Amino acid sequence: MAIYFTNHQNSYVLKNKRKISNWIKKVIKSYGKELGSVTIIFSNDDFILEINKQYLKHNYFTDIITFDYSQGRTVDGDIFISLDTVLDNSKTYNSSFDCELLRVIIHGILHLLGFKDKKDFDKTIMTEKENKCLELFYTEYE
Repeated sequence: MAIYFTNHQNSYVLKNKRKISNWIKKVIKSYGKELGSVTIIFSNDDFILEINKQYLKHNYFTDIITFDYSQGRTVDGDIFISLDTVLDNSKTYNSSFDCELLRVIIHGILHLLGFKDKKDFDKTIMTEKENKCLELFYTEYE
């Protein structure tokens, strides 16, 4: 199906949409799944906070919120990303904004593939998978 990129209350323009889409499709396929429809929405901290309060009952900022609608082998979902928090994280982790954004995007995709990150053990696995996916991007799509 398709990967959609859209904005909510900002005018961010994602570079390399085609490369990023192909990368996401390859990652999904590598886990034996097929792409349904994934929408990635770029927003700001205020919007993410409202989503977090309304749907998850959390009163804090976050870089990403993923809504998983996947069924069986088909990956479907909405991924909301706060560009404000991605920028802050890039400074905190001494990473480029683009690299941090790719990490957050693939983090959401990994959630749609069934990976969790609430427990320390799961966070470690998630980070390892993110790193492997980023390595794939930078070796095959950059």
